[in-house]
Amino acid sequence: MKIRKLSPLIERFTGKRSAAIWLILGAVLLNVLLSWLVYDFSMPLYLDTAGTIVVSVIAGPFPGIVVAVATNVLCSLYNDNAIYYAILNVLIAIVTSEFVRRKKQNDVGAYALYFAIIAFIGGVMGGAIQWGLFGRPQFSSISEASDAFAEATGIAKFAGFLLLNFFLNLVDKVVSVGVAFLIFEALPLSFREAVRSFSWHQNPLSKEETDAMRKQSSKKHSLQHGIARMLIFAAVSMTLVMGWISIYLYYQNAREEMTQTAQEAASLGAELIDPSHVNDYLEKGRRAEGYTETEKMLYAIRENLPAVAYLYVVKIMDDGCHFIFDLETEDTPACVPGEIVLFEDAFRPYLPALFAGDPIEPVESNDASGWVITVYHPVYDHARNCVCYVGADVFMSYLTDYVRNYLLRTLLIFSGFFLLIIGYGLWMTNYRIVFPIDSMARTTNSFVYDSSDQAALSVNIDKIKNLAIRTDDEIEYLYKALYKMTTDTADQIRDIRHHAKAITQMQDGLIITMADMVENRDSDTGAHVQKTAAYVRIILEGLKKKGYYRSKLTDKYFSDVITSAPLHDVGKISISDTILNKPGRLTDEEFEIMKGHAAAGKQLMEKVIDTVQGENYLKEARNMAGYHHEKWDGTGYPEGLYGEVIPLSARIMAVADVFDALTSKRVYKDAMPLEQALQILEDGAGTHFDPKCVEVFMDSIEEIKVILKKYNRDRH
Repeated sequence: MKIRKLSPLIERFTGKRSAAIWLILGAVLLNVLLSWLVYDFSMPLYLDTAGTIVVSVIAGPFPGIVVAVATNVLCSLYNDNAIYYAILNVLIAIVTSEFVRRKKQNDVGAYALYFAIIAFIGGVMGGAIQWGLFGRPQFSSISEASDAFAEATGIAKFAGFLLLNFFLNLVDKVVSVGVAFLIFEALPLSFREAVRSFSWHQNPLSKEETDAMRKQSSKKHSLQHGIARMLIFAAVSMTLVMGWISIYLYYQNAREEMTQTAQEAASLGAELIDPSHVNDYLEKGRRAEGYTETEKMLYAIRENLPAVAYLYVVKIMDDGCHFIFDLETEDTPACVPGEIVLFEDAFRPYLPALFAGDPIEPVESNDASGWVITVYHPVYDHARNCVCYVGADVFMSYLTDYVRNYLLRTLLIFSGFFLLIIGYGLWMTNYRIVFPIDSMARTTNSFVYDSSDQAALSVNIDKIKNLAIRTDDEIEYLYKALYKMTTDTADQIRDIRHHAKAITQMQDGLIITMADMVENRDSDTGAHVQKTAAYVRIILEGLKKKGYYRSKLTDKYFSDVITSAPLHDVGKISISDTILNKPGRLTDEEFEIMKGHAAAGKQLMEKVIDTVQGENYLKEARNMAGYHHEKWDGTGYPEGLYGEVIPLSARIMAVADVFDALTSKRVYKDAMPLEQALQILEDGAGTHFDPKCVEVFMDSIEEIKVILKKYNRDRH
């Protein structure tokens, strides 16, 4: 049974931005409430990711990261440690959005992997964070269970805790995903679609288009990678600098405070010491009058200044430090009065001042005793002679543990906000820069490559218009300029095509007119140019169909050859009517003159080419006019070319021209039967004609018969 949809109240918020804001706020509230409930009841669960999962599924990674960070910030109001786990919630948002993007929702194995990953993030990574922060599990019940599990299995307590925490988080995440699924199903489809598209600053692209863009962006030098590297570098650099500065300042401040504490302890101790009794204290120790009372007051000073580890009184002599008072500690027994301790290496630079009874600077040392700051305060008698020094030691080694803990906490807090910053940067980059620019680039490429088709140009113009980029910045300005440019270009191309079509029609008319002028002078070649042009088309199509001369037979070549085919006999314009229209066979001398029409046609076309600066179709007209009487074996005229040295258009025209001559009626002969004419062509293949041209011509007999029937009305 389908879950009943929420009330129409939600339906009101269908504005994209409003829908997204309400969903994010609701998801954060859901996470905080569920987390607070289990925390208040001390349950070993978290339930702080259900809202994160919903938003990540609907809106993608960045809104999910926003929910994750906001959740942990608010949860820190009642749980001081919640902020340290923001990185876990962020990682779950990223994994969830990637799971949805790859459309693995119908794959049971993918679901199992998804649950395992988010349970690992929450259980193993979260457990490691707990152990690093507290040195133990956060919940006492989990700690007791981990101890029992470790004792029963013999594994380390830490490993047992991580394993137990993994399974607890698996339960936690199954419940969270279940809650997220219920909420997802309850939200109206229109609301989900509004949220899903709120990030776009243009009309949303299809999944195929966005996948193609992401594939392009995955390249090393993509714009997205460049901006991501810049953001990461800036964020990491700023973090390192600020972290180093904060640690340095803390160290300096802590060192100053500890030094002041030691100085205060030493100064107070010096006020307690009676200079006149120092030698008596040194000789008799506790038996000396007032020794015990003075020692008690020194203990009181140390107890009131807990940072002071050692407080003692020494007399500096040539053989070392002679202890007068030394307060014992839990770890170190006290030196007895009169005991001599040799000077430590750290004090050797200060020995002249100590022997002279002068004050010295605080001494910082790091030896077997640890990292210590020592302050010596002199005690003077009434004659300003130094009778002893009160020493106070403060340990600085605890700073190492503090800094380690500080760095861990800073890293955990920063990591969540770091991914939030990177996510925001990539989100803004994708939807405000990368996607709009890539969309414009792709549609413009289509516009350029489809420019040969006016209908395709119109389709691409519509695609550019439908992008509707609205970033309110330079990108939108660029888009509007691009749209105007492509629209104007399409209009110009349309006008150019219109004029080109008119020019082509005029050009074709001139060619036909020139060919008719030649044909009308030759009373014996009725419809010759029309028939040869038709045969040329048949041969060209046959060659292309069989894959012969593939690199040569382009669409442009087709057009050039067919268009200029009627000009193959244009050289006959230079032959006199007497020879051209002679009713009978020509003499040898007359035939030599007639053969000159090939060279004359070539020369005429070259002059025309020079005049119009070399149009391609005229080049093929020149080739056919000059070489259509050349033969494959090199015995033709006017230059005796052979084989493929003869231009292809001329070899094609040779077959068409001879066949038409054989099958057409002349004043000096009747039309030859079709079968006999075809036999002559076959016999001439490889000697007179290009064999491939003859082959494809013979394969097109039915089309040839149609042409013969159309133009040779007297044939049966």
